[in-house]
Amino acid sequence: MNKRHIPRTCLALQHVSFEDLGTLGDVLIDRGFQIRYRQAGVDDLASPEAKAEWAEADLVVVLGGPIGVYEGDRYPFIPDELARVKERLDSGRPLVGICLGAQMMAAASGQRVYPGPAKEIGFKPLILSEAGQQSPLSALQACGHQVLHWHGDTFDLPEGATLLASTDVVAHQVFSLGPKVLGLQCHLEAQPRDLERWLIGHTAELTAAHIDVHALRADNARHGPALQTAAHQVWSRWLAGALG
Repeated sequence: MNKRHIPRTCLALQHVSFEDLGTLGDVLIDRGFQIRYRQAGVDDLASPEAKAEWAEADLVVVLGGPIGVYEGDRYPFIPDELARVKERLDSGRPLVGICLGAQMMAAASGQRVYPGPAKEIGFKPLILSEAGQQSPLSALQACGHQVLHWHGDTFDLPEGATLLASTDVVAHQVFSLGPKVLGLQCHLEAQPRDLERWLIGHTAELTAAHIDVHALRADNARHGPALQTAAHQVWSRWLAGALG
């Protein structure tokens, strides 16, 4: 008798609704994953059900958002989120952190998260380390390593992490902790068609940072499609190594 096929599951934690799995979601769906979204600050991350869900998911992805890891006094869910991230890191099971998610991974590892030297918002190239050139990030050569950045904070690398990429402003852009844990300060998941949602949702930040939204739209039209194609390759290669 054939065993019933049980699909792999991805648990994705969102901090704002318009920052979703994007290109990573496309690849996961192609691989037959069942995706479950949970909302930080809405869903109880301290419940027994949440703990079990985080432990049992084949992949957990912690997505971005416009708050700081160090703002637990303002956002009381942050300690519970850090606890779940730490448990997942300790388990050695596949985990991806994007932007705020990568900062959560650093903080859960006991490292500092703090304001960076400058806000990075917009498209600019990653500089791959030697290890990064041998990693799934090598697929970004197809888009000239141009990726979308949208952050003001940075972090110290977790102990034992391998630095994969930097920019000219922020050294710690992408890191790995073995083959199953990936932290990205930048946004490989962002899809060109969704940029307008980001421009609307982050309008206060864009105005305060004096970002030209017209130039950002133009850069998205110029770089976004190639980044989307390259990002699919990055995610596919990383998932092959992390999950087989």
